[in-house]
Amino acid sequence: MVDVHVESPMLARGGDVHGHVRLQPAGTSANAAVWAAWDGASTRVLGRVGEDLAGRLLSESLLERGVDPVLTFDVEAHSGTMLVMVEEGERSMVADRGANARLQPDDLPPTLEAGAVLVSGYLSLQDPTTDAAIAAIERARARFVAVEASSWPLLEAFGPERFLALTSGAGADTILANDREAEVLTGRSGADAARALGERFRVVCVKVGAEGAVMAFEGALVRAPSEPIVEVDPTGAGDAFDGVFLSALARGAEPEKSLQRACHAGSLVAASSQTWPEVVA
Repeated sequence: MVDVHVESPMLARGGDVHGHVRLQPAGTSANAAVWAAWDGASTRVLGRVGEDLAGRLLSESLLERGVDPVLTFDVEAHSGTMLVMVEEGERSMVADRGANARLQPDDLPPTLEAGAVLVSGYLSLQDPTTDAAIAAIERARARFVAVEASSWPLLEAFGPERFLALTSGAGADTILANDREAEVLTGRSGADAARALGERFRVVCVKVGAEGAVMAFEGALVRAPSEPIVEVDPTGAGDAFDGVFLSALARGAEPEKSLQRACHAGSLVAASSQTWPEVVA
């Protein structure tokens, strides 16, 4: 997707004000991929964009950051767009899925071979792309097949048990969620939520913001603290966490080191106004 980020001290309803407006490439899968590349992994994004300026921007931006874009260009739908409004410290977002809402199993290859595969929860939690999400999980041939919970309101609307049954039943063995999403899924928070989800998934990460993250890895509980930062904008921090975490695990890093590295990446995003790193390290 493309993010349109608008920051203003105060909006004048029905009138004009000055503010800071920026356009940047984004989206769960793209965000995770560029941070995985930053961490040294070879990465690929599969998705659907419009045959438009935004779609070309996304493809070119991924290439610039060392990510292989395998994108279906849709001639009938525009690229997905997210409006992020920041006003007096409050953040609101409006999503237009665009071509994302038309991703189909036929857009995916017969197998997805990788060290780790990440499937965005936004695909799983919204029709008509649930089938594409399940197909991606089923076709994954990877040491870690992960799903991102993505959105607590969508989880509630879709049904937590339905989401867990579909994703784990299709073969996902890793789940990534923030504390609110984990609470919707389990009725618990933090370490208790990680343990509960660990009964269905081999690897569980619960991201708890300024407190860092807690992980259940094959039954063992691991914690990592967050770095002390001055938060600027947390948009995309969880995606950066996911990409670096899976990148590290896929390349053989110890679970604790992978978690620490992921928390570091999330902190880098939250302490800046940039969702993507400037260059590949």
